[in-house]
Amino acid sequence: MGRLSPSASEIVHRIAKQEISCEERVASRIERIARMDRDIHAFLHVAKDDAILRAREIDRRAKRGEKIGRLAGIGIAVKDNICVRGMPATCGSKVLEGFVPPYDATVVERVRAQDGIVLGKTNMDEFAMGNTTQSSAFGPTRNPWDLERVPGGSSGGSAAAVAGSMATLALGSDTGGSVRCPASFCSILGLKPTYGAVSRYGLIPYANSLEQVGPMARRVEDLALLHGIISGHDPRDSTSARHGKAARTSTSMKGLRIGVIKDFFGEGTQEAVGRLVLDAGGELEGLGATVGEARIESLGYALAAYYIVAMAEASSNLSRYDGVRYGASIEKGSADWNEAFARTRTECFGTEVKRRILLGTFVLSAGYYEAYYLKAEKARALLGQEFGKAFRKFDVLMAPTMPVLPPKIGEVVTPLQDYMIDVNTVPANLVGIPSLSVPVGFASGLPVGMQLMAPHFGEETLFAVAASYEARV
Repeated sequence: MGRLSPSASEIVHRIAKQEISCEERVASRIERIARMDRDIHAFLHVAKDDAILRAREIDRRAKRGEKIGRLAGIGIAVKDNICVRGMPATCGSKVLEGFVPPYDATVVERVRAQDGIVLGKTNMDEFAMGNTTQSSAFGPTRNPWDLERVPGGSSGGSAAAVAGSMATLALGSDTGGSVRCPASFCSILGLKPTYGAVSRYGLIPYANSLEQVGPMARRVEDLALLHGIISGHDPRDSTSARHGKAARTSTSMKGLRIGVIKDFFGEGTQEAVGRLVLDAGGELEGLGATVGEARIESLGYALAAYYIVAMAEASSNLSRYDGVRYGASIEKGSADWNEAFARTRTECFGTEVKRRILLGTFVLSAGYYEAYYLKAEKARALLGQEFGKAFRKFDVLMAPTMPVLPPKIGEVVTPLQDYMIDVNTVPANLVGIPSLSVPVGFASGLPVGMQLMAPHFGEETLFAVAASYEARV
């Protein structure tokens, strides 16, 4: 990958030593956002004044010789479904236009406790339902590598902010690939952590049993740093894990067993994508890893099972948006609550969100629950058993992150085309394992990502593999 810009830790060290000004560095990020985001549209809200004030305070503390946090002066972009006190949280939807949370999500609390500076809120597919960032009510985000193409989704704004050097780090959320997809399409790193490893408190929910907040960065060291800060038990999240398992800490690839999931290299995977990922596997083998073929027999059921479970949970979660308690309301003060409720949801939800609410309500309805939802959960359990079996043979599983290169804006026109892009990423969400997208090069000038998966709480193993690959040249 060649020499990257200074790491977050190097920047923090220089700020602590007063070799560089935190305020000047943050101001340069704000200026870059103003200059570049006219074309990319990664941000929905830029917190210029707040960011500068926090940077000045860090400079004052550094001058007094006081300890500063591990993220001091590091600009961080936050996806707009993660609550930041005093900043809008729209989820890319008109239904939440004007909503400003009175509290910080746990991940934001932890970032700020380490002096990280939130630069602003980033664009996303409406309620995280999509993989192109085209369904946002506030317009699409464009890929910094090719402005005619999508950046991926649903965390497309966060990925574009990092890829465009508008932010050093970013937070996204991943329900079925929404961190890894844009990481792949934008040639950065994106991690979906183990389910329960990172608190979901303050994450506006889409599908509770599937989603996790995940970090995004341009280098492995920075990604691991951010993950280490945001992870850990949170009593405010009932799904938060208390203990992680021991994981590989050595960066040596000797003795590491990598399983290539051949089922992900077949029909629907573009030849150039598959070739680059297999070449990356060959390079890891050259570094000392053992590479073999892995099979997950029930992968053919994963995409259908995922969309049934996700839509069912979405239909329940989104029932709270009634135009009464917060957010948009079409007919404030209307005497007919049912009519006001229906009009608000009809006019303020986008097409894809309404589609998923309707399908989710259908699969949970009387007479269809067993035919659809229950079968999906059985397929999910089977998938978990088969991944467990594969991990008894391999330490890491490998596949393309995305089966295709980034499409042009407007090119993905049917729901089925949209859903099929998730085919390689949804299994990790269904079974709760960590999954990391690593850039492996370009095909026709467009980024390609390699997906690495490990057993539960095996994030350190993924970082070790990615770091070895990053440092190979």
